[in-house]
Amino acid sequence: MTKPELNNPWTTLASEQIYESPWIAVTKHDVLTPNATNGTYSTVHFKNLAIGILPLDKDYYTWIVGQYRYPIQKYSWEIPEGGGHLDVEPIESAKRELHEETGIIAHKWTKIQEMYLSNSVSDEHCTLFIAQDLVFGESHPDDEEELDMRKIHFDELYKMVELGEITDSLTITAVLKTKLLILEGKI
Repeated sequence: MTKPELNNPWTTLASEQIYESPWIAVTKHDVLTPNATNGTYSTVHFKNLAIGILPLDKDYYTWIVGQYRYPIQKYSWEIPEGGGHLDVEPIESAKRELHEETGIIAHKWTKIQEMYLSNSVSDEHCTLFIAQDLVFGESHPDDEEELDMRKIHFDELYKMVELGEITDSLTITAVLKTKLLILEGKI
């Protein structure tokens, strides 16, 4: 097996930011590809960290939120998730998101995964947590959010992932990782 090359085989000739919002910046790059041909590569820089939280009580019940997702023009059931400022510790953003969307405060937190969500076009980075030892209160979603919330057993959520009823990448990853941790006796 050959060792992967650690040096960047791409050469950037010029870069121009073509769009910016409070959440993303899109940049067009004129490049030389790894095989030295001229090309264009456009990238999306995310200004926030993606955060996902799978709340889990002692009986393995969890809470998911449903909302209409404009980019895909579909309704989606997901674990509580959102964005966190890059200069704030991910755990603090996770605590805020869980409380805002569900009203839940957790006293035990386990980071279960870090990942890039679409590394062929963006630098969006994600951190996923399991939240346990739960206390319940009132949710306070953002003004632009219209959320439904469901309490379901983790096995039902796992089945929804298995059947393809859940399509959100953060939720799928969190559920599969949690299932593995449960099978290994770690959760």
